[in-house]
Amino acid sequence: MPRLLLAFVLALSTLAPAQAGLFDKNPDQVAQEAVSKNLRAVTLWVDASWGFRNQGAANALSRAHQAFTTRGYDVVSVEPYIENGDLQGFFVTYQKP
Repeated sequence: MPRLLLAFVLALSTLAPAQAGLFDKNPDQVAQEAVSKNLRAVTLWVDASWGFRNQGAANALSRAHQAFTTRGYDVVSVEPYIENGDLQGFFVTYQKP
């Protein structure tokens, strides 16, 4: 199932070029870019593959949520990506109401 989700997100990024460049930036940059481009929805990759996964991932998600919430976006979904039993990160989708 995670591979299917990853394939879907990658396919979607090729169909929506405005979103394709958003995955390798920090959440604050992505949120600022989303506002400047007037994007109604954004999917962001939050990496959890280094450091202490549980605390590092929670902190990374909190930073992403704060960056988008302060710019008027709501969290729509948080999908964990697990590979070989290890948490790698999350696909987080934000949307303007």
